[in-house]
Amino acid sequence: MSSLAEILPGHARARPDRVALVAGDRVTTFGALEERVRRAAGALAAAGVGPGDRVAVLLGNVPEFVEVVHGAWRVGAAVAPLNVMLTSEEIGYVLADADAGVVVSGRALVPSVLAVRDRLAGLEQVLVTGRGPSPRRTDSYEKALSRAAEPPRTEVDPDDLAVLAYTSGTTAEPKGAMLTHGNLLSNLDMIRAVPALAEAESDVVLAALPLFHIFGLATLGLVLREGGTAVLVERFDPASTLELVARHGVTVLPGAPPMFQAWLATPGTSDLSSVRLAVSGAAPLPAAVLEAFRDRFDITIWEGYGLTETSPVVTTTALGHEARPGSIGLPLPGVEVELVDEHGAEVEEGDPGQIVVRGANVFAGYWRRPDETKAAFRDGWLLTGDVAYRDDDGYLHIVDRTKDVIIVSGFNVFPKEVEDAIGLHPKVAECVVLGVPDERTGEAVKALVVARPGETLTEDEVLDRCRDSLARFKWPRHIEVVGSLPKHVTGKVLRRALREDG
Repeated sequence: MSSLAEILPGHARARPDRVALVAGDRVTTFGALEERVRRAAGALAAAGVGPGDRVAVLLGNVPEFVEVVHGAWRVGAAVAPLNVMLTSEEIGYVLADADAGVVVSGRALVPSVLAVRDRLAGLEQVLVTGRGPSPRRTDSYEKALSRAAEPPRTEVDPDDLAVLAYTSGTTAEPKGAMLTHGNLLSNLDMIRAVPALAEAESDVVLAALPLFHIFGLATLGLVLREGGTAVLVERFDPASTLELVARHGVTVLPGAPPMFQAWLATPGTSDLSSVRLAVSGAAPLPAAVLEAFRDRFDITIWEGYGLTETSPVVTTTALGHEARPGSIGLPLPGVEVELVDEHGAEVEEGDPGQIVVRGANVFAGYWRRPDETKAAFRDGWLLTGDVAYRDDDGYLHIVDRTKDVIIVSGFNVFPKEVEDAIGLHPKVAECVVLGVPDERTGEAVKALVVARPGETLTEDEVLDRCRDSLARFKWPRHIEVVGSLPKHVTGKVLRRALREDG
């Protein structure tokens, strides 16, 4: 298999009546999904989409997401999945940077797209999913599919761009990580090579992770590659998802740590007897959650580590004989991992060092950002910014991050983006943002704000400023108005001192 576009046709021929997707009352077989993907490809081609173009996807966990993604790949285009929690301004920035010619959006998010459309010279068409009349300057996705002709035959190579995955940068400007078909397929092969993680045609996988997130997208890729069934969950609710597990006989349970915590906190009895595999990623899994889940449900959660730039999985505890608390496990087959010091030399055994990665799953670079791409690598190794040590058995343990990223429920929040938003308030002299531990979301955003001389500043005023320009998961949960911030002699705020002070 040379591209992701080849995944569905084989299953449609071999097992057309096998259920591919379950979404509420909607059940889609592989045969029906192939027909919808073919029509989606034809509709995108009719809109002028072809090899090398970008299609933006602004959808939740619905069958249309799968159709559009595979339809775009079928005509040689790449997809840019957008976080549905972004504000209109954030959406506009990504659409402009990706130079997307077509956006496929859920009806509720169309106003956010239309609010910035006049600034997007390259945006030719907005296709709207769902029932009802299409808003002005948009077209109905269903109507586009109904009139679609047979899509052109397009050869897709492993080196062709498949996904433009946007991840915030230290400059607070989102940047697109270029993931090729070869990158993503190689990571699927690496995961399949781990016996404990290998899926089968008979597997039923809970797809509650957002599909726009690389973890969710990889989960979808693996289940469809193996010909299994994905149970799509558009809005996560712990009680209803546990009910779905029992109703559909879910066998594979992927999630981020806050999801496992929420399931543990759900009262009553839950039938998880069908689950043979639980996998956690996107943020560190607390040891207490690992132990409690095993005690209550008799299920071991295998933890993984990865990045958007590695398509995404790098390590997993499933390669060892135990789910070691606090560890991210061992490197996947085919992935090289080293721990290096600030000069790029390997650290002594047992010493902490920055994780660097090399392998076929490592991305092709940042979209139209050659300088940042160059800075991300050293001698062919991807610099992750995460610091870890190896224990005596070779298991990796993360101890710190060289970057200041805050991970809230698996989503990246970069302090400067929040600091810039708060800094626009006329009463704010300066501020610093950092991550603090949170039992529910793993980490939470904390803002320390200094008011301008003579001004009185309240926490609500700061939060109101964030509501205007930032997605909800980026809002500070903790806000403190302080008299000053600790600084180095160079004037740089001492974040480490602030973290140590709590």
